[in-house]
Amino acid sequence: VQLQASGGGLVQAGGSLRLSCAASGQTFSSSVLGWFRQAPGKEREFVAAVSRIGNTYYADFEKGRFTISGDNAKGTVYLQMNSLKSEDTAVYYCVAMPLYSTGSIYDATSYTYWGQGTLVTVSS
Repeated sequence: VQLQASGGGLVQAGGSLRLSCAASGQTFSSSVLGWFRQAPGKEREFVAAVSRIGNTYYADFEKGRFTISGDNAKGTVYLQMNSLKSEDTAVYYCVAMPLYSTGSIYDATSYTYWGQGTLVTVSS
């Protein structure tokens, strides 16, 4: 299974970007699809996730600026990011948690599948 993320780029502060991710390879089933990010010199952190039944989860720093959507059955997940700030600059990774996993949605170690990352740069 491979996850392919796209949609990153350079945007001015206050602007918007939409990240996309699609799974390919063998028949894909997941319980949760989501996004993590890693800024230069910082640890990887949880951004957002959507469960197979459509429940959504967000990191506190987003404060309503980001919206996640997706279709776990199809292996697609999107992240709409609005009102971007310079501190949102990071490599964004799409992730997938296998079915029947009991790990925490907020914990990177719970996700078996990771995309290659897409760089988001927000200029101030």
